[in-house]
Amino acid sequence: MQTISAPRRSVLPQTRRSLTHKFAINGHEGYLTVGLFEDGRPGEIFIKMSKEGSTLSGLIQGFCRAFSLCLQHGLEVSEACERFRGMRFEPMGGTSNPEIPECSSILDYVARYLQREYCGQR
Repeated sequence: MQTISAPRRSVLPQTRRSLTHKFAINGHEGYLTVGLFEDGRPGEIFIKMSKEGSTLSGLIQGFCRAFSLCLQHGLEVSEACERFRGMRFEPMGGTSNPEIPECSSILDYVARYLQREYCGQR
């Protein structure tokens, strides 16, 4: 009989490096903060939108927590991003980032940004 072990969570150090990226989607400004493991891999994300309602804010926070836990339990960044790329909901449209001129949602933008920065996908 084969024993299946539970996935192990890699915890980020108490003091960690991070990157904060300012962006706008169809006039809605936001900030993406990526907390990094010591080897430079993303281990957590936070998103703060300047014009968000409480429902959108709660859903985005839940997404960030789930996405971060997936990364900490060993899911590759590229694999995690593939799951959220192309999701469609408002705000969508033009962005402030010339490398990602259009997006179909905040999650689509974040997935595409993370792929570009951490997976070498241009």
